[in-house]
Amino acid sequence: MIIDAHQHFWNLQQVAYPWLDQSDAPICKTIEAADLEPLLSAAGIDKTVIVQAANSYEDTDYMLRTAASHKWVGGVVGWVPLNIPFAARAKLEQYTQNPLFKGVRHLIHDERDNDWVVRESVIEGLKALAEFGMTFDVVAVFPNHLKHVPVLAKRVPELKMVIDHMAKPPIKDKQMGLWAEQMKQAAQYPNVHVKISGLNTAADWETWSAADLRPYIDFALEQFGADRMIFGSDWPVANLAGDYAKVWEETNRAIGEYSESERSAILGGTAAKFYNIASD
Repeated sequence: MIIDAHQHFWNLQQVAYPWLDQSDAPICKTIEAADLEPLLSAAGIDKTVIVQAANSYEDTDYMLRTAASHKWVGGVVGWVPLNIPFAARAKLEQYTQNPLFKGVRHLIHDERDNDWVVRESVIEGLKALAEFGMTFDVVAVFPNHLKHVPVLAKRVPELKMVIDHMAKPPIKDKQMGLWAEQMKQAAQYPNVHVKISGLNTAADWETWSAADLRPYIDFALEQFGADRMIFGSDWPVANLAGDYAKVWEETNRAIGEYSESERSAILGGTAAKFYNIASD
């Protein structure tokens, strides 16, 4: 299977997305499955994972409804209030009855407290997530949150985690430095994975290409190995700096010299294992 393990939908009439405004004009509108389907077909994508775009039950319920009516959706990464463990457990009891519910994400980078994810209450919420066998997508935006990933990995070692968007490395500035050091630390923990997603919007929006992405993806391969690397388009956010086809093509160019088994893992195999996605 070829899996796009990070894409979004939003319906502005049904769900509130506080972060979305006219500064994001190309994507500040209702964007749903019918808009993505032809792009998946053109790229040869078999399955996708819809990832939360709001810290709300309404967003999760909307994604699950969408997934139920489209066979190419392999899973949903939703939301529960991790900082309120008893409430998180109650909703997990409900959501995990749906086999399409695969894990949880929280928009950590929208919290005023950069240390939100390592609060004791959140750690307890993450332990509940692990008990239910669910995954955690970490919005570990560098430099404020990536440093916390080793802490989470040590405190909740049974929790499968994935660092979204490779923590937004400083691609535009052509730097590695502290980002590379923190990624190397995170990679020491076998329960931590990484997503090759959202890299185009971390680069120069006008001129980026595979050549800009390759050093960062190569570094991730050295540290994590392909069996802990997952491809995601980050569509439709990707449209701010290109489009679906360009992200797909340039990512494939960036990993073009990898072995067949490495490419297979990155483009689907790892995601299938991480999110427990079965082929039809």
